[in-house]
Amino acid sequence: MSMSQGRALVTGGAGFIGSHLCDRLLGDGYDVLCVDNYYSSTKDNITHLLDHPRFELLRHDVTFPLYVEVDEIYHLACPASPIHYQRDPVQTTKTAVHGSINMLGLAKRTGAKILLTSTSEVYGDPLVHPQTEDYWGNVNPIGPRACYDEGKRAAETLFFDYRRQHNLPIKVVRLFNTYGPRMHPHDGRVVSNFIVSALTEQPLTIYGDGSQTRSFCYVDDLVNGLIAMMNAPEDVIGPINLGNPGEFTIAELAEQVLQQIPSAAGIEHLPLPVDDPVRRQPDITRAKETLDWQPTIALADGLTRTIEYFRSVVI
Repeated sequence: MSMSQGRALVTGGAGFIGSHLCDRLLGDGYDVLCVDNYYSSTKDNITHLLDHPRFELLRHDVTFPLYVEVDEIYHLACPASPIHYQRDPVQTTKTAVHGSINMLGLAKRTGAKILLTSTSEVYGDPLVHPQTEDYWGNVNPIGPRACYDEGKRAAETLFFDYRRQHNLPIKVVRLFNTYGPRMHPHDGRVVSNFIVSALTEQPLTIYGDGSQTRSFCYVDDLVNGLIAMMNAPEDVIGPINLGNPGEFTIAELAEQVLQQIPSAAGIEHLPLPVDDPVRRQPDITRAKETLDWQPTIALADGLTRTIEYFRSVVI
């Protein structure tokens, strides 16, 4: 029996990205403790891991302290799509802030390295393009998205203060749009929306004229970035953008989905939501230079894999 690489805690481990990270860590030889309260995730994402000898599942809300022994903490727990984080905005802020305080306290006690998955939403509706890590953002602090945007900004503050005050080994990454199998079919995100609509012969809904842009990173590429960041030297603390710099308009994405799932229902246009960013594209120079990381999976290929998954759960 081979020696374990160590004990990794993944908060939000039953979520879309978290479950793929658990897969990868087990494959790399880690003992994995997956912690989730299933607020916006599902046990279905990790059912295939329940019999794995090095996998442990704990139902827990990170807004309460957690007492376990671990070597590394990947702190992903937080609802990340507007539908989920706006359903209970106070709880979203508590998860971002109290959850981070509790996980940082755990890291301090155990001496664990801790990585925060922050978000491109810290840039708000950006006034610089593409977004570099030294941009401070253009965020509405009292809008309907602020519970998430400001919650994650506060989480970053806490991580850096724990490093300054307690010399804690921290890592902060800012995730841009990520897609792939195990996305929630009704999370309100554009990739899942378009695929589910096309599969069910509903019109694809485009907000505004479809000229707003997004950058789409396939989940396997993103997980590679998380692992690279955790394994980087201790002085690499971030923040580092992780995302795909390929920029597509929403209209172009709709076209790509309809190429793979022909649908007669077409496209409908609705007004833009409040504070919805018009352009979003990561500058990943820092990730390339510091982590030797960049995405390798093209949008068309990633969509094919994602559509295959949605066919199995939607139809």
